[in-house]
Amino acid sequence: MKSLVLTLALATLAQAAQAHAQAPQSPAAAYAASAAPAADPRKPPASKPGALTLQQVVEQARARNPTLLAAEANLRAVRAQEIQAGVRVNPTLGVNGTTVTLPNDGSEGNPPSYAVQVTRLFERGNKREYRLEDARATTVQTAAQLEDTARQTILQVKQAFTKMLIAKEALELSNANLADYRHEVEIANDRYKAGDIGKLDFERLDLQLGSFESDQANAEITLLQSSYQLQTLLGSQTSSPDFDVTGDIIPPILTQTQAELTQAALTRRPDYAAARAGIVAAEANARLAIANGTTDPTLEGEYDRSGSYNSFGFNVNIPLRFFDRNQGNKETARLQAESTRFTSIAARNQVTSDVDQAWVGYTRAKALSDRFGQHYLDESIDVLGIARFAYDHGGLALIDYLDALRDARSSTSDALNAYSQTWMAIHQLSAASATELIP
Repeated sequence: MKSLVLTLALATLAQAAQAHAQAPQSPAAAYAASAAPAADPRKPPASKPGALTLQQVVEQARARNPTLLAAEANLRAVRAQEIQAGVRVNPTLGVNGTTVTLPNDGSEGNPPSYAVQVTRLFERGNKREYRLEDARATTVQTAAQLEDTARQTILQVKQAFTKMLIAKEALELSNANLADYRHEVEIANDRYKAGDIGKLDFERLDLQLGSFESDQANAEITLLQSSYQLQTLLGSQTSSPDFDVTGDIIPPILTQTQAELTQAALTRRPDYAAARAGIVAAEANARLAIANGTTDPTLEGEYDRSGSYNSFGFNVNIPLRFFDRNQGNKETARLQAESTRFTSIAARNQVTSDVDQAWVGYTRAKALSDRFGQHYLDESIDVLGIARFAYDHGGLALIDYLDALRDARSSTSDALNAYSQTWMAIHQLSAASATELIP
């Protein structure tokens, strides 16, 4: 259909140019010649003063996003447990007095007596050392989990940024297309009043205006919703209508290879690092469980005074662990440590799979967006411009012009979707490889 429209339009254009040289230009033709050029989705949308770039948005999210702030506070709380893990068992002081109101000579029965005991439990099996090791390993794992939370949150921020930027471009294109088509309807109205076209043709053209108005309204809704979503991710308690972003619509070309990104992911991905740290923490917990099965003696020193006599004594308590040797906790810790090894393998496999999937998404989306940017958009703009001129000069049927109009709208929408998908794939690949890919 595009080839037919283009062929007819070119022939009409030649005829119209010849007629134009022989006759004065009609008001309708002059009006059509003054129409604005077709909107191009490859041009970045206009931005308000103070509009934020992607890098600025990411920096604000790292500083103000409440999810990240909560994760950072949790890390500090986990690190504080290292202090508690290193404390030693407190001694116990006991003071006892009996018959303290009786005479000291014993005439009224037993003389008053006093006793002071100091008791302390002594840990064996390096329990304190293993508690510290377990707490430190847990801190390392929690720190990696914090970085993974940041990775996922920044991915959400980048996706929201791109959604808002594409919505801005869609709204700008919708406004331009709506204004341009209203201009076209005004031309048709002039032609209808002049008897150049019939009522049916004019009303069919006028009906298409509703589609352009619908595109404009939907684009405005999408822009506002994406703006509010992005502001929420940046930690704003209330959304501002003046918030704006700026950036390129055409995605960049990545210089890294798939193998390089996979290796970077295995080195940098925080969820994989957290899985490896989980093995260390589980092994430390297993050693602590074994240590907790050892016997801890309790030593007590005592000073007694009865009447005028002083004495000292001691006491040793050693639990006889015939039955409870912490064997259940030992087995549980051993199995949990074994489980974490499989968890680490699963995390590694997921890392490589994430990179593979994101790479496929990027390469396919980039190829499509390049095809639109380098071929289809220019072609659709040419077809629409020629078809419009031909129709305005009476050399093209209305149905063919409406087909060209729909094709142009479809190409513009498809191009924006291709650019959006490419940007989303880049963000996904950046998160999957834990590498900042955007220059």
